[in-house]
Amino acid sequence: MPDSFQLQAALREDAGKGASRRLRRESDLVPAILYGAGKDPQSLSIPHKDLYKSCEDEAFFSRVISLEVEGKKQDAIVKDLQRHPSKDRILHVDFFRVQMDQEIIVEVPLHFVNEDTCVGVKQGGGNISRPMTSVEISCLPGLLPEFIEVDIADLEVGSSIHMSELNLAEGLTIPALVQGADYDQVVVACNVMRRSEDSEAAGMDQTGDDAQSLQTGSAESASSEDTDSEKD
Repeated sequence: MPDSFQLQAALREDAGKGASRRLRRESDLVPAILYGAGKDPQSLSIPHKDLYKSCEDEAFFSRVISLEVEGKKQDAIVKDLQRHPSKDRILHVDFFRVQMDQEIIVEVPLHFVNEDTCVGVKQGGGNISRPMTSVEISCLPGLLPEFIEVDIADLEVGSSIHMSELNLAEGLTIPALVQGADYDQVVVACNVMRRSEDSEAAGMDQTGDDAQSLQTGSAESASSEDTDSEKD
């Protein structure tokens, strides 16, 4: 993972959907927009290969990016990125300017670790459920983490981990928690195996027993018929 991400961008004079479509059709460039920090928005174009390579790293979406536009560097984060539904192409990207001394709100991915040794799964036969795959945090741009780790080794059957229980580094906060306990969502849970799953397992065992009984019964009938024939 690189310590920082840098991209070269050029100003675009034409704006709008039509201009963006022409740009993608006639060149290997991706239309982009840079806005925020109380400054006028700028329409940009970025080489697709450079942007695509950066997007292969998960950290690209939760790190400050240095955008060089017309020889001037500007700090920004990715706010939105659109991909083609069927082709391996990036269609558009939105960048938000940041000031290093002002807090920002960013969606950061969650990484779940130690699922293979989870107590609830290994000993209790539970199932892991992940209602959340990322969490919105607030911090200074320089403190943005690549991801937030969630250790589920000690998670027991019927228990869960909430947002308020996440192990956050100093300087990180979760804005949703300021709104009260009702907004403290479940991040991950270890659920009891559903009854339908138990029933299916029991049904399979019963079917096997029935089949064995039928085979035994058939064998006994055949043996009885052979005995009667000998008597005749």
